[in-house]
Amino acid sequence: MASKKKRLLLLLLVLAIGAGLTYWWTHRPAGNPHTLTIYGNIDIREVQSAFNDSGRVQQLLVQEGDRVRKGQLLAELDPTRFQDAVDRDQATVAAQEQVLARLLAGSRPEEIAAARAQVAAAQATLQNAETTWQRQKALAAAQYVPKQSLDNAAAALKTARADLERSQQALTLAIKGPRKEDIAAARAQLQAERAALALAERELRDTKLSAPEDGVVQDRIVEPGDMVSPATPVFTLALDNPVWVRAYLPEKALGKVRLGMRAQIESDSFPGKRFAGWVGFISPTAEFTPKTVQTPELRTELVYRVRVYACNPEHRLRLGMPVTVQIPLQNNQPQPLAEHPCGH
Repeated sequence: MASKKKRLLLLLLVLAIGAGLTYWWTHRPAGNPHTLTIYGNIDIREVQSAFNDSGRVQQLLVQEGDRVRKGQLLAELDPTRFQDAVDRDQATVAAQEQVLARLLAGSRPEEIAAARAQVAAAQATLQNAETTWQRQKALAAAQYVPKQSLDNAAAALKTARADLERSQQALTLAIKGPRKEDIAAARAQLQAERAALALAERELRDTKLSAPEDGVVQDRIVEPGDMVSPATPVFTLALDNPVWVRAYLPEKALGKVRLGMRAQIESDSFPGKRFAGWVGFISPTAEFTPKTVQTPELRTELVYRVRVYACNPEHRLRLGMPVTVQIPLQNNQPQPLAEHPCGH
């Protein structure tokens, strides 16, 4: 009889506790209605850094875990063949510059004087040929010389006239100088040679690999002596400032959040520490809540993916870290994304 009473009292106690919990759950005080709380994980960008050309790796200047600054030299290829190409193109440009300079300068005074002397010589030859032809003509008429002599004198006269014409044309060309079409062609050729030199110099600069942004060397993929191409990553860089929280916004809260709103990020790794952030992205399409996201709502509800960015100058927020995001809903006017620190 006593045991039955104990079981009855225990059952009544359980029912009373259940009723109390049910009442508390249905009448529990709501959270802060002026703050939206969402949950997510820290995400960062990564860069697969590679050379712009193919070659043999000469040296690597950083190790995994090293922090690098934008523009810092990370690695170099063997530059020998690239330097040879630059030297060759520099010589080609220098030669073409001389060709163009010669055309622009025109004929030298000495060349014009030589052309004038050729004309004078041709005139003298023509005068002598005319005199000889006249003499041979008179002698042939008196039958003192054979007709062949007259024919030879006539041929010499004709040749002398042609030589004078040729010399006069050469003098005219010397005075006028090069044709404008030849100068234009020389200019175009020089421009092409300079473009080839610029490309060779760019390829030589591309033997040096620099950091595209501030970050941390996450992976060192090749070693000195390896052959690489533009498709071969050399380093993986983690760009950890700024970082963002990959979180999910319930559909009911979608109308309360806008791009540029301020936010606070909290992590269990730093109790009491809040990191300032801002809403930088809201997905235009809905999706079902991922299983990895823990929210008070049912997992079958539709959510919208958001990114809440935050500056990370001390590099406390790390990839994958679970965090809580608090977004104030009052007095939180959106700001242009470009005005937020660190950009977005």
